[in-house]
Amino acid sequence: MDDNRTQGRIMIIGAGGVAAVATHKCAQVPEVFPEIMVASRTLSKCEALREDIRQRYGREIEIAQVDADNVPQLAALIRKFRPTLVLNLALPYQDLHIMDACLETGVHYIDTANYEPLDVAHFEYSWQWAYQEKFRQKGLMALLGSGFDPGVTNVFAAYAQKHLFDEIHFLDILDCNAGSHGHAFATNFNPEINIREVTQVVRHWKDGAWVESPAIIEPGSVHFDFDYPIAGIKDSYLLYHEELESLALNIKGLKRARFWMTFSENYLNHLRVLMNVGMTRIDEVDYEGRKIVPIKFLKALLPEPSSLGTNYSGKTVIGNIMTGIKDGKTITRYIYNICDHEEAFKETGTQAIAYTTGVPAMIGAMMMMTGAWQGSGVFNIEQLDPDKFMDALNTYGLPWQIVEHPGLPEKV
Repeated sequence: MDDNRTQGRIMIIGAGGVAAVATHKCAQVPEVFPEIMVASRTLSKCEALREDIRQRYGREIEIAQVDADNVPQLAALIRKFRPTLVLNLALPYQDLHIMDACLETGVHYIDTANYEPLDVAHFEYSWQWAYQEKFRQKGLMALLGSGFDPGVTNVFAAYAQKHLFDEIHFLDILDCNAGSHGHAFATNFNPEINIREVTQVVRHWKDGAWVESPAIIEPGSVHFDFDYPIAGIKDSYLLYHEELESLALNIKGLKRARFWMTFSENYLNHLRVLMNVGMTRIDEVDYEGRKIVPIKFLKALLPEPSSLGTNYSGKTVIGNIMTGIKDGKTITRYIYNICDHEEAFKETGTQAIAYTTGVPAMIGAMMMMTGAWQGSGVFNIEQLDPDKFMDALNTYGLPWQIVEHPGLPEKV
């Protein structure tokens, strides 16, 4: 252990809904996380979270104001607190800055979403994978994508590869939010990230190459009705999601990998209008003598995602349908989790979208903190042994099931 670190201390960067869940879950396990700091650009959010943790668990956590884009400032805070690891729950634009600060101060790193540049909606692991040798030389571990998708869906695939299949040939990740928050239009996580993600050109992996198709709001988008457990039949759209990139490398024998997400027609219609009038633009425009970014202005008008839990009802259903070979026979298995918005709110004051991301963030940190996962370099989560993580999902609020299921065809 580096002399600059103190065992059992975790620094959480960010104070939104996902950070709130992760902080709650860390506070519930004092034997693993005896000391917690939450740091954010907005100190008032940290103060509110500290008070909530105090009221619910009788625990005190430290808080701090920090600009995660300012590496010297962040490094100074890390040196002062001396954490074992930094859990990055800030914006994906800030991943590399936070990784730089961890390298400078000699602490481990973990996040839930891959880096993307501020000026272009492009999702790729290459920027973070380029840190492989830097972390290896320092004897530090960087764990990428410890949310739900990416995160739990990757672990589901790793578990299936280890225990259920000799080879997985076809993988479909299906993400359903069958909840209702009562707003005309809102996003379940940061509007900038959410809208940039769902308006991009769609890609899926097939026979060793990426195949493109139209974005979800464009004519020709690929979608089909899927009958989700408990939630029922929902229209599910083909979407590019970052875990496909690492899974295509790390799951042996994979011939096709796709990601699907449910969207209501109401959501899509609002999004089309916002795009058509330019409100989803990520470049600067002139407005009354000043520069503004339309999507940032839109973010200020939309409901804060962390506030949605108050009136949220319904469930999320997220999982993997995998077809492959076991003992010479073709089989298909569906591994999935069901999470309830109202139950998530009772426990952590957030909705299920934040809950399903924040719980695995804590579990990934727990795996590293306890030494269950160790290594030097940059790792995607499916590269590590899945068993203890899968057990922890059942223990800490995201129980999973495995059932037989028909495989999804090439054309749905």
